[in-house]
Amino acid sequence: MYAPQEDTELLAAALADEPLAPGAAVLDVGTGSGALALTAARRGARVTAVDVSRRAVYAARLNALRAGLPLEVVRGNLFEPVRGRSFDLVLANPPYVPAPGAHRPPRGAARAWDAGGDGRLVLDRICHEAPGLLRPGGVLLLVQSALSDPGLTVDCLRSAGLKSAVTQRQRIAFGPVLRTRVEWLRERGLLSPDENDEELVVVRAEQPV
Repeated sequence: MYAPQEDTELLAAALADEPLAPGAAVLDVGTGSGALALTAARRGARVTAVDVSRRAVYAARLNALRAGLPLEVVRGNLFEPVRGRSFDLVLANPPYVPAPGAHRPPRGAARAWDAGGDGRLVLDRICHEAPGLLRPGGVLLLVQSALSDPGLTVDCLRSAGLKSAVTQRQRIAFGPVLRTRVEWLRERGLLSPDENDEELVVVRAEQPV
């Protein structure tokens, strides 16, 4: 688990633009410290937060207690703890950083950012599984890096029958992880020679009514 970063802030801005009825069912996967889940809870939503990290689950529960907000926090791998349930809004800030040594699953803290050689290890699962959790008119808000092919995310969600588009963009300086991978990313063709920062995007996908 790590403290909220620019990707959380960008997803929070997209959440602020989203209408959210009182009592709406919200799912926050990869909740981390619970920042986004608590933002939705403050707006009167019924929020379930999921994370695979025990430390993250503990932190989210503690932050909810401190805030005096009702929050269901469960430990599990992505959507496994909420099978059979449906939601009005799904928030996702998954691992999306392309990583060398993709044949090895990420371990420890790296599970929060490393996502295979193309950065899509978790993104592809979300694209395939999230549509089945959305109620009619339900929305998925997902943040990722431009390095992990947002166009493929949009196309995959459209193929599942959702209306999908990139709705937010922000360029940020390379963080400590990407700074160690610049040359590798350029060798892979994921980063051009003149790129010295990273673009984050939010993909919004809506289930037709």
